[in-house]
Amino acid sequence: MHLNAGPVSQAVFRTARLHKALAARLLRESGLRPGQELVLMTLWQSGPQRLVDLVNTLDSDAATMTRSIARLEKAGLVARRPSETDRRATIVEASEKSLALRPAVENAWAELERLSVSGIPPARQREIIAALSDLEASLTDADESGVS
Repeated sequence: MHLNAGPVSQAVFRTARLHKALAARLLRESGLRPGQELVLMTLWQSGPQRLVDLVNTLDSDAATMTRSIARLEKAGLVARRPSETDRRATIVEASEKSLALRPAVENAWAELERLSVSGIPPARQREIIAALSDLEASLTDADESGVS
């Protein structure tokens, strides 16, 4: 690959990889893998949810979410039960045990944010957020149009 080919895509890839690696290090003491904290944070904030709603909220796929939930359940951090109103649906809820991780997870995310923007002035941070929002919209349009 030519070194100058796709500079935006390369920058996004490098940034995402570094961000995920840093998140993994910050979450290590809690025993969570990157992404699992997002499931717990969603459940802590919004309460029990259908598995399909977690998939949609976290923009995941069913297979990945099911594996993540299974790992969290095995660790005793979530519980699954059938929906009382829809026998096809599974309800996922955070366990009492998971609540002990909440301060560590929230601190890890606060530190991740601090490290991500350290030295970047607030006005520039807003520009970055706007640019990333534009990039996300462009990629969403491409994905929805079925570009292959």
